[in-house]
Amino acid sequence: MKTQHMALAAVFISLSAIGGMIKIPLGIASVALDAMPALVAALFLAAPLAGFVAFAGHLLSALFGGMPLGPFHFLIALEMFAIVWLFARLHQDGKRWLKWGAFIIGNGVLAAAPFYFLLSPAFFYASVPGLLLAASINAAAAALVAPFVVEAARRLA
Repeated sequence: MKTQHMALAAVFISLSAIGGMIKIPLGIASVALDAMPALVAALFLAAPLAGFVAFAGHLLSALFGGMPLGPFHFLIALEMFAIVWLFARLHQDGKRWLKWGAFIIGNGVLAAAPFYFLLSPAFFYASVPGLLLAASINAAAAALVAPFVVEAARRLA
């Protein structure tokens, strides 16, 4: 792994930490903008490294939020890794539109599915609307910022 890629991952993890501090209150929890930098990182980094940005970004966001779900946040961080890994793979394969839908459904519905069994069906049904909104906000913000970041990177190269 190149030092440049590790440094870029550190920058995106830092941006995820900052995004994790931006909380939007929704229903039973709050939504953070910690996933947006990981989605942008997927444009520049290999899928596993972009997934790690999402993993670390979620854990930092959870720490800033007081970790209300405790050890379940490790499971959520693993899910974020997998979702952003898939997003990055779809991006690398040229599936420019599919990657956004996969991220929103993965983060908004599939990531909540284990909690149907681990906590309760009520928690699942209460959390899905907020998670879908959060995933949509993170995806929209990444889609808006990405062209500018790509252009800036192109100019620096």
